[in-house]
This record gives sequence, C-alpha cells and structure tokens, in this order.
Amino acid sequence: MNYGIKLKELRDLYELTQQDIADILHVARSTYNQYEQQYDIIPIKHLNHLCNHFKISFDYIFDFTDIKRYKDELNKIDTKISGKRLKELRKELNLTQARLAKKLNIANTIVSEYESGHFPISTATLYSLSNKFHISSDYLLGKTNEVKYLSKPKEELVS
Repeated sequence: MNYGIKLKELRDLYELTQQDIADILHVARSTYNQYEQQYDIIPIKHLNHLCNHFKISFDYIFDFTDIKRYKDELNKIDTKISGKRLKELRKELNLTQARLAKKLNIANTIVSEYESGHFPISTATLYSLSNKFHISSDYLLGKTNEVKYLSKPKEELVS
C-alpha cells in the first residue's frame, strides 16, 4: 500500500502539519505520523474521514486512479452494501469464502463477517481486494455506484 505518500502530498498541498491532520482525526500527532509513514495501517474509519475531509476517493488515495472524487460519492461507508458487494464479487469470481480468504491472507470467518455486514472491510483487506481484482474500493464500500471496475493498478502495469 502506498497511501502514506498521498497523505503527505495532500497535507503539503493544503499546507497542513501532521498535528493539523491529527486534530481532524482526533488522534495524537504521533499516531497520525505512524499512519503517514505506514508504520501502522490507518483504520478504515480514519481513512474515510480524511477522504471526506479532502473530498477525495479511496481509489485516489490508494493510487489506483487519478480521479479524485466520483460524482455520486457518499460520505458514509455502508457495511450492508459492502458485504453484499463483496459476496457478489466472490461469486462472480467463483470463489468460496475459504478460497477468497486464502487469496487475501485472512481468516474465513473474517470474510463471513464482512459479507454479513457486521463490520467494515479493513484498510489492508480493502486495498488487497481492489488491487487483486481491479475493483473500486469506493464501490466496494458502498460510497459510489459510478465505477465498479478499475483499470489495472499501477504497480501491475509496471511489472
């Protein structure tokens, strides 16, 4: 994941300090620094808060697209919609929960919990899903209906 670079670029663009961003997220500056340096994975709720604050898409912050925001983008992550969309994707790919879990290096029960909408897809899992299957993170989270599939992620285009 390379969202740390985008976070720093945004912070620099708006001439904000790490403390300014930490205040927006209601976390300590050192915590935000860990996110920006990617020593710690930023929780999905904090990443959503920043995307909403800067009016940018998850796909943009993950560097999957140059599109900063989708026209129909919502601020809220809908776990029921994301669960439904994850299940649809899995079935479209002819994968069982166990096979998808193995591809994502997570437990089967986690896939089940995501699909049932009990909690939001984690940042790392969301990135992996989008990167491996070329599906929009914003679409998976229920934040947009505009774009479902992305062109191949940049890191795959390079190799």
